[in-house]
Amino acid sequence: MSDIITLKTLCEELKIDPREARERLRAAASDAKANPELAKARKPRTPWQWVKGSTGHKEALALLRN
Repeated sequence: MSDIITLKTLCEELKIDPREARERLRAAASDAKANPELAKARKPRTPWQWVKGSTGHKEALALLRN
């Protein structure tokens, strides 16, 4: 079974505020050309989550590390 990584887990690992992380992800997801996987993963009123090691997970990590 695939490992699911949630935004909460990423925030704990990176020691960042979940509210700030959600704001940054929403802003990045609105630009589908620059972040196509985040745009696909964005579903209103659902938690941010990715399959561990997926392209979307890597995009989210890169965005949140900056």
